[in-house]
Amino acid sequence: MPIIYKYFDTPVGRMMGAATDEGICLFDFEYRRMMSSIQKRIQTLLGMDFEEGEHPHLDTLEQQASEYFKGMRKEFDLPLQLVGTDFQKKVWIGLQQIPYGETRSYKKQSVFLGDVKAIRAVATANGQNGIAIIIPCHRVIGDNGSLVGYGGGLPKKKWLLEHEARHSGRDMQQELF
Repeated sequence: MPIIYKYFDTPVGRMMGAATDEGICLFDFEYRRMMSSIQKRIQTLLGMDFEEGEHPHLDTLEQQASEYFKGMRKEFDLPLQLVGTDFQKKVWIGLQQIPYGETRSYKKQSVFLGDVKAIRAVATANGQNGIAIIIPCHRVIGDNGSLVGYGGGLPKKKWLLEHEARHSGRDMQQELF
């Protein structure tokens, strides 16, 4: 069975979604620098090849992503297939605990995950997340409130945070910078 993928046009650029019968295993920016290594990791660990096509999980992803970008969805209800090490999966699951419209520093995220000294490892795992927005690594910021590190690029991170702030009633400008 192959990993089925298709592309989606979004307000933050074209994104690639991929799924197996288990769930969504990829939703990331088409031109992300790490895209090929993320795809290779998924392909290797699942032992499947990518094939362009249609899949019911991708239809649901398209619908829910559209609702998110319209400000109508704050939480995703999709089956996910996390493909990574146990530590990466722990970090990615932890990212899903950051509420919509809020941010958390890498240090606070490390404390949340149980090891304040794991800041760099947490940051690395965040960077290896291949399910953007749904696993909201964009909600993790620098300890001083600055925007740092985002695989899709800082302009996309800023857009996503401002979008969520707008639709959650929070004033993101006071929280950032």
